[in-house]
Amino acid sequence: MFDFNSVNLIQSMLAPGLMISACGLLLLGIHNKYSLVVNRIRTLEEEKRRLIALYKKEGLDPDQKTRLNSIQMQVERFEYRVKLVRNAVFFYTMAVAFFVLSSLCIGLQFVTELQLFQSLALVVFLMGMTSVLVAIIYAAREVWKGYAIVKIEVKESEISW
Repeated sequence: MFDFNSVNLIQSMLAPGLMISACGLLLLGIHNKYSLVVNRIRTLEEEKRRLIALYKKEGLDPDQKTRLNSIQMQVERFEYRVKLVRNAVFFYTMAVAFFVLSSLCIGLQFVTELQLFQSLALVVFLMGMTSVLVAIIYAAREVWKGYAIVKIEVKESEISW
């Protein structure tokens, strides 16, 4: 059976543990977005290479030139977007590391009874929460930029009519 101190220890370690799980879910979603953005860049680059080869061979009609310009604009924006996603992934990963360290500090404080570890656990936990906030800001900026890219594609399809 657990004594009072063991129950307190488990409860204290639960908050960082929950944050680790929450960040894991956020990382799963942002990694999926990262893959989608990278694949979209590859698809656009492949289409751009085909259009450039066609240009060198026989030239491009006005619609093809418009499409090539659109692809270039989209790729530039996707490159920026993939950096935002990368940064979000990095800060979510750092948050997980901070939460693990926070949990370890709580355990070390329990074992050693040094107050230093209690203060350190709080500081490291707050660093983890700050990392989550920064990651969310990057993820929100990425969503905003994604909308701008969609507007380019919609504008291009309107011009084609």
